[in-house]
Amino acid sequence: MIPRIHLGTAQVPGGEELRLYSHGRDFMIVLDRNELMSTRMRGSEEALATMTLERLQGRDAHLLIGGYGMGFTLRAALANMGPKGRVTVAELVPEIIEWARGPMAEVAQGCLDDPRVTLRMGDVADAIVTGNGLYDGILLDVDNGPDGLVRDENDRIYSRAGLLAARDALAPGGVLAVWSAAPDRAFAARMTKAGFAVETVEVRARANGKGPRHTIWFGRKAG
Repeated sequence: MIPRIHLGTAQVPGGEELRLYSHGRDFMIVLDRNELMSTRMRGSEEALATMTLERLQGRDAHLLIGGYGMGFTLRAALANMGPKGRVTVAELVPEIIEWARGPMAEVAQGCLDDPRVTLRMGDVADAIVTGNGLYDGILLDVDNGPDGLVRDENDRIYSRAGLLAARDALAPGGVLAVWSAAPDRAFAARMTKAGFAVETVEVRARANGKGPRHTIWFGRKAG
Protein backbone atom coordinates (compact mmCIF):
# COMPACT_ATOMS: atom_id res chain seq x y z
CA MET A 1 0.00 0.00 0.00
CA ILE A 2 1.40 3.39 -1.03
CA PRO A 3 1.47 5.81 1.91
CA ARG A 4 0.23 9.39 1.73
CA ILE A 5 3.12 11.76 2.46
CA HIS A 6 2.68 15.20 4.01
CA LEU A 7 4.82 17.68 2.04
CA GLY A 8 3.84 21.08 3.42
CA THR A 9 1.41 23.29 5.30
CA ALA A 10 0.15 26.78 4.47
CA GLN A 11 -1.99 29.22 6.42
CA VAL A 12 -4.53 31.03 4.27
CA PRO A 13 -4.52 34.72 5.31
CA GLY A 14 -7.68 35.24 7.33
CA GLY A 15 -8.74 31.65 6.75
CA GLU A 16 -7.98 27.98 7.21
CA GLU A 17 -4.87 25.80 7.02
CA LEU A 18 -4.01 23.97 3.80
CA ARG A 19 -1.91 20.81 3.63
CA LEU A 20 -0.12 19.39 0.60
CA TYR A 21 0.19 15.60 0.28
CA SER A 22 1.62 13.24 -2.27
CA HIS A 23 0.25 9.77 -2.92
CA GLY A 24 2.41 7.94 -5.40
CA ARG A 25 2.59 10.24 -8.45
CA ASP A 26 -0.51 12.18 -7.39
CA PHE A 27 -0.77 15.33 -5.28
CA MET A 28 -3.65 16.71 -3.26
CA ILE A 29 -4.30 19.90 -1.29
CA VAL A 30 -6.51 19.32 1.74
CA LEU A 31 -8.43 21.59 4.11
CA ASP A 32 -9.42 19.76 7.29
CA ARG A 33 -11.02 16.63 5.80
CA ASN A 34 -11.95 18.26 2.50
CA GLU A 35 -9.80 17.48 -0.54
CA LEU A 36 -9.88 20.85 -2.29
CA MET A 37 -7.93 19.79 -5.36
CA SER A 38 -6.05 16.82 -6.71
CA THR A 39 -4.02 15.92 -9.76
CA ARG A 40 -6.50 13.08 -10.26
CA MET A 41 -9.30 15.56 -10.93
CA ARG A 42 -8.46 18.41 -13.25
CA GLY A 43 -11.18 18.29 -15.89
CA SER A 44 -13.45 21.01 -14.54
CA GLU A 45 -10.53 23.36 -13.79
CA GLU A 46 -9.32 22.94 -17.37
CA ALA A 47 -12.86 23.51 -18.64
CA LEU A 48 -12.96 26.81 -16.75
CA ALA A 49 -10.28 28.08 -19.15
CA THR A 50 -11.17 26.33 -22.39
CA MET A 51 -14.88 27.13 -22.22
CA THR A 52 -14.19 30.77 -21.35
CA LEU A 53 -11.90 31.13 -24.35
CA GLU A 54 -14.54 29.48 -26.56
CA ARG A 55 -16.99 32.16 -25.46
CA LEU A 56 -14.47 34.89 -26.24
CA GLN A 57 -14.39 33.59 -29.82
CA GLY A 58 -10.70 33.76 -30.56
CA ARG A 59 -9.93 37.31 -29.47
CA ASP A 60 -6.42 37.95 -28.12
CA ALA A 61 -7.71 37.77 -24.59
CA HIS A 62 -6.30 39.11 -21.35
CA LEU A 63 -7.49 36.73 -18.64
CA LEU A 64 -7.43 37.21 -14.88
CA ILE A 65 -7.28 33.88 -13.06
CA GLY A 66 -8.15 34.00 -9.38
CA GLY A 67 -6.36 31.19 -7.58
CA TYR A 68 -3.40 29.30 -9.10
CA GLY A 69 -4.37 26.08 -7.32
CA MET A 70 -2.44 23.34 -9.10
CA GLY A 71 -2.18 25.33 -12.31
CA PHE A 72 -4.69 23.33 -14.35
CA THR A 73 -6.68 26.40 -15.40
CA LEU A 74 -3.56 28.38 -16.26
CA ARG A 75 -2.01 25.61 -18.36
CA ALA A 76 -5.26 25.05 -20.25
CA ALA A 77 -5.54 28.78 -20.95
CA LEU A 78 -1.97 28.96 -22.28
CA ALA A 79 -2.50 25.88 -24.46
CA ASN A 80 -5.63 27.37 -26.05
CA MET A 81 -4.62 31.00 -26.61
CA GLY A 82 -2.29 32.53 -29.14
CA PRO A 83 1.07 34.23 -28.61
CA LYS A 84 -0.63 37.60 -28.10
CA GLY A 85 -2.85 36.36 -25.28
CA ARG A 86 -2.07 37.34 -21.70
CA VAL A 87 -2.86 35.86 -18.31
CA THR A 88 -2.63 37.55 -14.92
CA VAL A 89 -2.68 35.02 -12.07
CA ALA A 90 -3.68 36.33 -8.62
CA GLU A 91 -2.65 34.00 -5.80
CA LEU A 92 -3.13 34.82 -2.14
CA VAL A 93 -1.07 32.03 -0.54
CA PRO A 94 2.71 32.20 -1.13
CA GLU A 95 3.19 28.50 -0.36
CA ILE A 96 0.94 27.55 -3.29
CA ILE A 97 3.52 29.09 -5.63
CA GLU A 98 6.40 27.59 -3.65
CA TRP A 99 4.82 24.15 -4.07
CA ALA A 100 4.36 24.76 -7.80
CA ARG A 101 8.04 25.58 -8.17
CA GLY A 102 9.15 22.88 -5.72
CA PRO A 103 7.56 19.44 -5.18
CA MET A 104 4.96 20.01 -7.93
CA ALA A 105 7.35 21.42 -10.54
CA GLU A 106 6.73 18.46 -12.85
CA VAL A 107 2.99 19.14 -12.68
CA ALA A 108 3.44 22.90 -13.27
CA GLN A 109 5.45 22.28 -16.45
CA GLY A 110 6.98 25.76 -16.25
CA CYS A 111 3.65 27.52 -16.82
CA LEU A 112 4.44 30.33 -14.37
CA ASP A 113 7.54 31.20 -16.43
CA ASP A 114 5.62 31.57 -19.70
CA PRO A 115 6.21 35.12 -21.03
CA ARG A 116 2.44 35.58 -21.40
CA VAL A 117 1.95 35.15 -17.63
CA THR A 118 2.07 37.81 -14.93
CA LEU A 119 1.97 36.53 -11.34
CA ARG A 120 0.30 38.88 -8.87
CA MET A 121 0.60 37.88 -5.23
CA GLY A 122 -2.44 39.00 -3.27
CA ASP A 123 -6.22 38.87 -3.18
CA VAL A 124 -7.87 38.56 -6.58
CA ALA A 125 -10.57 40.91 -5.27
CA ASP A 126 -8.00 43.72 -5.29
CA ALA A 127 -7.05 42.95 -8.89
CA ILE A 128 -10.74 43.08 -9.81
CA VAL A 129 -11.43 46.38 -8.06
CA THR A 130 -8.57 48.06 -9.93
CA GLY A 131 -9.38 46.37 -13.25
CA ASN A 132 -11.53 49.07 -14.90
CA GLY A 133 -12.23 47.30 -18.19
CA LEU A 134 -8.80 45.67 -18.33
CA TYR A 135 -9.80 42.02 -18.65
CA ASP A 136 -11.57 40.03 -21.35
CA GLY A 137 -12.16 37.18 -18.95
CA ILE A 138 -12.15 36.78 -15.18
CA LEU A 139 -11.89 33.15 -14.03
CA LEU A 140 -12.58 32.53 -10.35
CA ASP A 141 -11.68 29.31 -8.56
CA VAL A 142 -10.64 30.72 -5.19
CA ASP A 143 -12.84 28.55 -2.99
CA ASN A 144 -15.17 25.55 -3.08
CA GLY A 145 -17.81 27.84 -4.55
CA PRO A 146 -19.83 30.88 -3.44
CA ASP A 147 -20.08 29.53 0.12
CA GLY A 148 -16.59 30.71 1.14
CA LEU A 149 -15.29 27.45 2.66
CA VAL A 150 -11.59 28.32 2.68
CA ARG A 151 -11.81 31.94 3.79
CA ASP A 152 -14.78 34.00 4.96
CA GLU A 153 -13.33 37.03 3.19
CA ASN A 154 -13.97 35.25 -0.13
CA ASP A 155 -17.65 35.99 0.34
CA ARG A 156 -17.03 39.54 -0.86
CA ILE A 157 -16.04 38.23 -4.30
CA TYR A 158 -19.37 36.45 -4.65
CA SER A 159 -21.52 39.22 -3.17
CA ARG A 160 -23.52 41.67 -5.28
CA ALA A 161 -20.82 44.30 -4.74
CA GLY A 162 -18.14 41.83 -5.81
CA LEU A 163 -20.04 40.88 -8.94
CA LEU A 164 -20.58 44.52 -9.87
CA ALA A 165 -16.84 45.11 -9.44
CA ALA A 166 -16.13 42.14 -11.71
CA ARG A 167 -18.47 43.53 -14.34
CA ASP A 168 -16.67 46.87 -14.22
CA ALA A 169 -13.29 45.12 -14.55
CA LEU A 170 -14.35 43.43 -17.79
CA ALA A 171 -14.05 44.86 -21.26
CA PRO A 172 -17.29 45.02 -23.30
CA GLY A 173 -18.36 41.49 -24.21
CA GLY A 174 -16.07 40.07 -21.52
CA VAL A 175 -16.85 36.93 -19.55
CA LEU A 176 -16.90 36.22 -15.81
CA ALA A 177 -16.48 32.47 -15.18
CA VAL A 178 -17.00 31.08 -11.67
CA TRP A 179 -16.21 27.49 -10.65
CA SER A 180 -18.12 25.68 -7.91
CA ALA A 181 -18.18 22.19 -6.47
CA ALA A 182 -21.98 22.35 -6.32
CA PRO A 183 -24.90 24.17 -7.95
CA ASP A 184 -26.28 27.33 -6.36
CA ARG A 185 -29.42 28.85 -7.87
CA ALA A 186 -29.26 31.89 -5.62
CA PHE A 187 -25.79 32.74 -6.89
CA ALA A 188 -26.85 32.43 -10.53
CA ALA A 189 -29.72 34.80 -9.80
CA ARG A 190 -27.33 37.21 -8.11
CA MET A 191 -25.13 37.24 -11.22
CA THR A 192 -28.16 38.06 -13.34
CA LYS A 193 -29.17 40.92 -11.05
CA ALA A 194 -25.60 42.26 -11.31
CA GLY A 195 -26.09 42.70 -15.06
CA PHE A 196 -24.64 39.50 -16.53
CA ALA A 197 -26.21 37.28 -19.15
CA VAL A 198 -25.75 34.01 -17.26
CA GLU A 199 -25.16 30.49 -18.54
CA THR A 200 -24.89 27.59 -16.09
CA VAL A 201 -22.84 24.60 -17.24
CA GLU A 202 -22.30 21.27 -15.49
CA VAL A 203 -18.90 19.65 -16.06
CA ARG A 204 -17.19 16.51 -14.81
CA ALA A 205 -14.24 16.64 -12.44
CA ARG A 206 -12.07 14.23 -14.40
CA ALA A 207 -10.56 14.95 -17.81
CA ASN A 208 -12.05 11.66 -19.11
CA GLY A 209 -15.59 12.91 -18.48
CA LYS A 210 -16.06 10.95 -15.26
CA GLY A 211 -16.01 11.83 -11.58
CA PRO A 212 -18.15 14.27 -9.57
CA ARG A 213 -20.20 16.94 -11.29
CA HIS A 214 -19.05 20.53 -10.85
CA THR A 215 -20.72 23.77 -11.89
CA ILE A 216 -19.36 26.70 -13.89
CA TRP A 217 -21.31 29.91 -14.31
CA PHE A 218 -20.47 32.06 -17.32
CA GLY A 219 -21.64 35.65 -17.12
CA ARG A 220 -21.23 37.84 -20.19
CA LYS A 221 -21.01 41.62 -19.95
CA ALA A 222 -23.02 43.48 -22.54
CA GLY A 223 -21.10 45.25 -25.26
